Amino acid sequence: MRTITLIAMLLISVVSFAQNTISGKVVDAFNQPVPGVTVALKGGEEKTITDFDGFFTLTVKKDYPFTIEASSVGFENTSEVITSATTEVTLILEEINFLDELVISASRAPERLFESPVSIERFGIKEIKNTASADFYGGLENLKGVDINTNSLTLKSINTRGFATFANTRFVQLTDGMDNTAPALNFVLGNLIGMSELDVQNIELLPGASSALYGANAFNGILFMNSKNPFDHQGISAYVKGGVTTQEIFDKNETNQFYDVGIRLAHAFSDKFAAKANLSILKGTDWIAADRQDLANPGATRENNVGYDGVNVYGDEVAQTLDRVGAQLTQSINPQTGQPFLTPAQASLLPETLVSRTGYDEVDLNNGDAESLKFDAALHYRPFANDFEIIYNGRIGRGTTVTQDANRTLLKNFSSQQHKLEVKNNNFFVRGYITATDAGDSYDIRFTGINLNRVWKSDNQWFTEYALAYLGAFGATGSEEAGHAAGRQLAETGRLIPGTTQFEQAFNSVISNPDITEGSKIKDKSQFRHADANYNFSHLTGDFADIQIGGSFREYKLNSFGTVFTDQDGPIKYSEYGVYTQVQKKLIDERLKITGSVRYDKSQLFDGNFSPRFSVSYTLGANRNRNVRASFQTGFRNPTTQDLYIGLDVGANALLGSAPDNLDRYVIQDPSGNIITGRDAYENSYSAQSVENGTFVKADIDIVKPEKITAYEVGYRAQFGSVILDGSVYYNQYKDFISNETVIVPGVGRVDGTAAEQTAAIDAATDIQRRKIFTASTNSDVDISSYGFIGGVTTNISGFDLGLNYVFTEQDFDQSEDPDFISSFNTPKHKVKASIGKNELFKNFGFNVSGRWNSEFLWESDFGTGDIPSFTVIDAQINYTIPVIKAKLKLGANNITGEEYFTAVGSGFIGSQYYVGLIFNNL
Repeated sequence: MRTITLIAMLLISVVSFAQNTISGKVVDAFNQPVPGVTVALKGGEEKTITDFDGFFTLTVKKDYPFTIEASSVGFENTSEVITSATTEVTLILEEINFLDELVISASRAPERLFESPVSIERFGIKEIKNTASADFYGGLENLKGVDINTNSLTLKSINTRGFATFANTRFVQLTDGMDNTAPALNFVLGNLIGMSELDVQNIELLPGASSALYGANAFNGILFMNSKNPFDHQGISAYVKGGVTTQEIFDKNETNQFYDVGIRLAHAFSDKFAAKANLSILKGTDWIAADRQDLANPGATRENNVGYDGVNVYGDEVAQTLDRVGAQLTQSINPQTGQPFLTPAQASLLPETLVSRTGYDEVDLNNGDAESLKFDAALHYRPFANDFEIIYNGRIGRGTTVTQDANRTLLKNFSSQQHKLEVKNNNFFVRGYITATDAGDSYDIRFTGINLNRVWKSDNQWFTEYALAYLGAFGATGSEEAGHAAGRQLAETGRLIPGTTQFEQAFNSVISNPDITEGSKIKDKSQFRHADANYNFSHLTGDFADIQIGGSFREYKLNSFGTVFTDQDGPIKYSEYGVYTQVQKKLIDERLKITGSVRYDKSQLFDGNFSPRFSVSYTLGANRNRNVRASFQTGFRNPTTQDLYIGLDVGANALLGSAPDNLDRYVIQDPSGNIITGRDAYENSYSAQSVENGTFVKADIDIVKPEKITAYEVGYRAQFGSVILDGSVYYNQYKDFISNETVIVPGVGRVDGTAAEQTAAIDAATDIQRRKIFTASTNSDVDISSYGFIGGVTTNISGFDLGLNYVFTEQDFDQSEDPDFISSFNTPKHKVKASIGKNELFKNFGFNVSGRWNSEFLWESDFGTGDIPSFTVIDAQINYTIPVIKAKLKLGANNITGEEYFTAVGSGFIGSQYYVGLIFNNL
């Protein structure tokens, strides 16, 4: 009897610890396999991932019956009870309605997109795979309300709600919670050194002010790029793309090749430890900037205007009037004769005509290389095999691209790295990271042209030769045209010719020299350290309200070695911090949702600032298929590192930051030996316009302080069958709008001094040699506002995904209140975007076509101001799934019509891009 009992107990024990293996397949509503789906034991720890063909095998340590559950982003969870050994289980996933998808960024907590208290756009795995753009980042341009300014093949600048520049300091981008802003440049370099498309889980974009939760500079919008967790997305995936770009340069059609390759490796070694790594490389030829028009003199060319200054021609910014040159020559001794070069009588024959040196085209100074290399790795540790996770994430990137602000800059071998340590679970996170950049071999293209000219002949010698030759020819012929021809012919003697050995030697010397008076190299190794934390008490206070608290700290370390900032004596450091709280409550059968939040931020350089936000939304209809929302929120933007500490001479003028200790750091000496400091720009200067019109009014500018915004928005979302509507109107009011004012500092005299001092100052302010033009950071007193409407409709008809949206955007301010103020709104008033696509047009074959149109608009920047014509761009792609090799073949074209366009004055014209790609095992 005892033996029988022991045998029975042994059998029970074996049964209790038996392992049951379930195999099956996950498909969608169209019976298509769904890869990358998590299939797990409900209530247990066992789980697996479906392969490329949707198959899975799951082993559980539990006896029948038990329940397995399939889940994937973009689909409703589905489950099935397993009662016995089954040959194969088929799980069907229903695609989640777009409005039912979960978003996190709007409230820092998961919520349905339908119930988001503010406008939000989402770009998920499906959209990334279907985009017709050659890269996923470019596909963001099809989101409603989003503008992308394309400055380079590898650099696209995202903007929302106006006031766009390539150096977009009003927009923030977070990659896995890390700010991608380059500390010295103050703006995000697109996806140049960001994230591989193989690793993108989803992208969320808040197009309005978000300072209440995200602090300074989340002002006009914020983008969240979230990567895949290696616990949930395992395996090896890769892609390879190649193709050509086409562009017309100087009436010649150029066709250039490019390639883009990437690989992702991820593996969960256990239920406690997982790791991943990504590598991607892109190389091609950039959109070359080749605009030769003279913005100040439309129609002018070098042949018909001796003072010509081409948009993408560099070196011709150096100019003088011949009468001023003559005045100087009457006081300069000719070493051969021992007498002045000219007598007053001879000098009087020189006209008051502006003459500029001959410049070089950008194609002579930039070979057009565009490169991007990105690598990142992450270690994920779950010590208790639950939602508590410790993460190390490191990102290193290097690239070559062109940026544009006051000048165009070639970021050559520019590198950036970020290292983050984060501890989190479903209720909190604490993270700290560092962002460090290195300018590499970067150089200023404008100063390359200027100093190439000076290598072979100084400005003084060039203008002297020009003036003397002019007088000789004019005296012999009486013709000013003959005088100018003779002057330039003599002055150009010995000019460096692109393509020659002498040119290349001089060029390499200039771009490797960081002294801006002789070279153009940019040195920078700036960085910032950042820490932030958040705790969500909803698991404790859910019956009452959802409550969160959080905060952040950041320290900047500017280190440009005096080439960008006034840090020639060593790195400049300053810090800022912020704290916030949010309370969210649902009422009236959870139809009414009220959210209130407030944040306090303090910079070491400025007074503290409060940013409150309040929103309310209400769900209507018996089926809860309509939602209205309204929000009031404030935001602020601290002056950037350049607004505070820049001290950079860009040729025609100098860029000056206005931190109190920066004004005395910037010191220059004019050719006459007079000392000019940064403080003079604020205390002893004329407004540029008053000098131009001859009224000579003292400039009235203050040192820069934070900019503020008050934003109002009302929105509506609804679903009627397969039709989804989403629209909103907004109104923004700006206070202390950060701007640049152009002022002119005379080399001598006082603008508000004695009569004699004022006379000397006026005389100096009109003398190119004795004055200094500053673009100084300040705030405008002008009342500035912007407003707009955003509306879109999406639907699915017989499996075809259709989308259409329209955006109206406008600014409102009176230019006459501040004639020197440049708002840089830089945004089309009207934009229309449309798309059509189908994942399965027929077996294994899909397609997508998207188009966008915008009206013409005015582009304003320190680099140049001019009209941007209206343009229409159509992108298209077709794809074919190859199940046998678990791959997808994709062929596409961007700007398929071939009509070239440009998005800013001075940027390259954008032609067509044709590509073919093969993506392997991209789950």
